[in-house]
Amino acid sequence: MKSSHAANALRHSSIALASGILCASLAHAAPTEDLPTAENEALALQELPAPGAVNTVAVSTRKTRSSVAMSGADMQKVIPGVNPLKALQALPGVSFQTADPWGNNEQNLSLFVHGFNGQQLGYTMDGVPLGDQQYGNYNGLAPQRALTSENVKGVVLSTGAGDLGTPSTSNLGGTIETYSRDPSGQRNVNVQQTVGSHKASRSFVRFDSGDLGGGNSFFLSGLHHEAKAWDFNGRQSNDQVNAKFVHAGDAGKLTIFADWSDKIEPNEDSTLHQGSLTAPYTRPFLYPDFAAALAYLGSNGAPPAEVGANFRNYYSAAHRTDKLAYVKYEAELTDRLSWTNQYYYHRNSGFGVVAGPINQAGLPALFRVYYPNQDLKTVFGNSGYATRTTEYQINRQGITSILRWDAGAHRVQAGIWFEHNNSGAYRRWYALDVNNPSTPYQRPSKPLITQYGSDIDNKVVQLHLQDEWKLRPDLTVQGGFKSSLQFAEGLFPVQQLPAAIGNGSQGLPEGRITTKEWFLPQLGARWDLSGSTQAFANIQKNMRQFVTYGGGGNSPWSLSSQPAFDYFKATARPETALTYEIGLRDSRSLDLGPLSAFDGQVTLYHVNFRDRQLAISSNPIITSFAGGTTILSNVGGVKTDGVDLGGTLHFGRAFSFYDAISYNRSRYQDSYLSGTTPVPTAGKTVPNTPEWMNKFVASYKPGAGLEIQLQGDYVGKRFATYTNDLQVGSYFLLGLNVSGEIPFPTGILKNMRWSVNVTNLADRKGVLQPNVGQASGSYATYPIPPRMGFLTLKADI
Repeated sequence: MKSSHAANALRHSSIALASGILCASLAHAAPTEDLPTAENEALALQELPAPGAVNTVAVSTRKTRSSVAMSGADMQKVIPGVNPLKALQALPGVSFQTADPWGNNEQNLSLFVHGFNGQQLGYTMDGVPLGDQQYGNYNGLAPQRALTSENVKGVVLSTGAGDLGTPSTSNLGGTIETYSRDPSGQRNVNVQQTVGSHKASRSFVRFDSGDLGGGNSFFLSGLHHEAKAWDFNGRQSNDQVNAKFVHAGDAGKLTIFADWSDKIEPNEDSTLHQGSLTAPYTRPFLYPDFAAALAYLGSNGAPPAEVGANFRNYYSAAHRTDKLAYVKYEAELTDRLSWTNQYYYHRNSGFGVVAGPINQAGLPALFRVYYPNQDLKTVFGNSGYATRTTEYQINRQGITSILRWDAGAHRVQAGIWFEHNNSGAYRRWYALDVNNPSTPYQRPSKPLITQYGSDIDNKVVQLHLQDEWKLRPDLTVQGGFKSSLQFAEGLFPVQQLPAAIGNGSQGLPEGRITTKEWFLPQLGARWDLSGSTQAFANIQKNMRQFVTYGGGGNSPWSLSSQPAFDYFKATARPETALTYEIGLRDSRSLDLGPLSAFDGQVTLYHVNFRDRQLAISSNPIITSFAGGTTILSNVGGVKTDGVDLGGTLHFGRAFSFYDAISYNRSRYQDSYLSGTTPVPTAGKTVPNTPEWMNKFVASYKPGAGLEIQLQGDYVGKRFATYTNDLQVGSYFLLGLNVSGEIPFPTGILKNMRWSVNVTNLADRKGVLQPNVGQASGSYATYPIPPRMGFLTLKADI
């Protein structure tokens, strides 16, 4: 397939999207059957105007389910350097929150799509699996760490069900696929600089080689990003290098990509709400004022009694260093047969660090296991604080191989994915010396205690086979299945002392768990009802493999004893979801006075979610500083029903208004037992999933290269416990983007542009998101960040 043919086909597509941020659908697109994969569709993304549209930048991928692509250029309009996941927050059915305006803070990131949380989705970058996005990474990395935001070509969001060939063990509720830009055909240097609130500075430079001859080209980019946390003296920083080489030959295309990312995030501590406890709006740490930190504690290392569990730590931060590379060859064996093979390698070294009071959060009992009858303040450096790390290692590599055959009315695809991942997590404790206090920006040394250390070896095999059959020109049926197999073994080279676990445990569990699901089917259809209207329907079963993290989280290897692990292994089943989707897309030109076009989509979905795993903290939220094992419960089924309805009104080429409303009802079908005590979750709404959301974007281009966008985001109330006895209120936030050209000649600089972004335009306060971990009685929250502003200058050299 030639890219020009794809671009021309897509240029005749009708697209429903709001001014560069939102997308709804493609209805009367020219056929894109020569685009065999979501990847080719995403790579073909350009700023594609629908008839009468303004800044329409997303295309439907013409699948048998709801699947939409957004270009990287329009993601940057949200804010330059935005996390691809945050850029999707304005789409119907998507709820995304985090502490910083770029969406880079991973510790308090919250993502829900159609009632599924972020760890129940699948993620890839150029086909490389990115894992399940847990904060304590064990099988992947965040999209913005895999690829610098400015190098994103496009993102494909499939709500409900992803491609059968997506390499993921967690994609119960859909997939988010990110794609990188290829090297430019022209030699160029692009520079960008952003400055703004809280000492923010983001510097980006990219060199494109242009055509070197023989189909060879490459790009090399560098990034330095830093900003101060908005409510305390913490520093966010990221240094990143991307490189990509492409050789396009007659026989196929060779791509080599490399990424290095070194990132530090100050962690935002959540605030506990429990009974009569006073909950402050923020809970900032005390660093770097060490004198204030010493004065904050009593002589025994305890914070003021009146603050209860909402005590302040000295500091907290997350460090992540990643090296990622892949080699891909897309071979055109014949005009109708292609074979794509990709090898990838990922190495991660990271740690989370927190320095907190020694006489709080259950620490005295833990420390006395290791230092009985000793003065703990003396042991830990006489400051009253101890430093805790969780130190991560990921060493994984894998291959994907996909064969595609165009057999006339049938387009057959078969593939395999294999990954071998060795990961570890070590929990260690260090002294915080009163005479030489540490900082959150250095990795401590000489631990006093290594509480535990895990070593998880995991092998994944995934197979898929599918056929897309064009029954007639206006009707296509797609069917297939995938197989998912996981072979995991967990060991603890450093075993937690039984007395530190309690409950008669002899240590953290070890052992193997093998799960095999050979038949996960998918059946869908796409029907062109007319030149402007298209219907689609899809049924698909997915499975989420067990989490392979040692010592914490929603994982069998976090259970408190070997008998508990053995029982789980014998009785538990992985989570599965059967998703039903039907939808209607429409896009048409109009002649109704100033109203010149309309694009819209409605999607209805129903999900049967079985064997839902619920992780219940064994300690109250935010007081579990000492760690503590997780209670992993099977709470039975969840049933979800929902509808997404979105549309864009186009008033000529100067103004457009998009609005999308979504309704989601996700309810537990069963109660569960906590020990011998029933917990009444049956009929309760899944917490942190808003039933109602509404998003809009108004875009206006008055001319002279000027563009103005106003974005609105309404998120309804959300329950904050599993039994729904507590909840947080709704919020409505506004954002503003104004951008324009710099027309005067500048000599060496070309294509100069400026943009101003303002987040939380009305400076609203309230609860951004609840942090759910209890059945009832308590929850934690993160606050809405205040209004912030940023100025960006861009130019080519």
